Amino acid sequence: MATQIGASAAAARAHQELYTYWVGLKRGPKLPGRCDIRPEDLKSLLPTLSLIDVKSDPLEFRLRLAGTGLYSVYGQEITGRTLRDVYAAPEAEYWQTELTGIVHDRRPAVGLHNMAWRAAAHISVLWLRLPLATNGVDVDMILGFDAVVGMKPETHHQTGIRAA
Repeated sequence: MATQIGASAAAARAHQELYTYWVGLKRGPKLPGRCDIRPEDLKSLLPTLSLIDVKSDPLEFRLRLAGTGLYSVYGQEITGRTLRDVYAAPEAEYWQTELTGIVHDRRPAVGLHNMAWRAAAHISVLWLRLPLATNGVDVDMILGFDAVVGMKPETHHQTGIRAA
């Protein structure tokens, strides 16, 4: 259990670091844009950072960039894919709802998403999504950070002895 608590605390610190960085980029009430983000400022977070393009009319989300650490979480390359390409229907709907709220409210959101849909119920993703706007107003991209938390499944040590 201590491992899980330590991982959760580290995830919360990483979230705070990214959120503080994002707030520092805001220009009064105007949102920062992608051009304001400097990857070199976020080196320790890069493996699980993502950039999500926001397309309107109809509202659609496409993962423009997904850090290399997300490959092992999702079991595939998710860069360039839409929500429906990455997730099963219920999870795609969950993300559609969450991201739509960020676009409309122009505010960050945070949550916890269990990976049971990938047969990994012991893993959850503590996520943070931050709106970006090229013109400072209309959200056209979302900066994401996923911190993986959860216990590794117990491994059963094999003795080499089998029942007859």
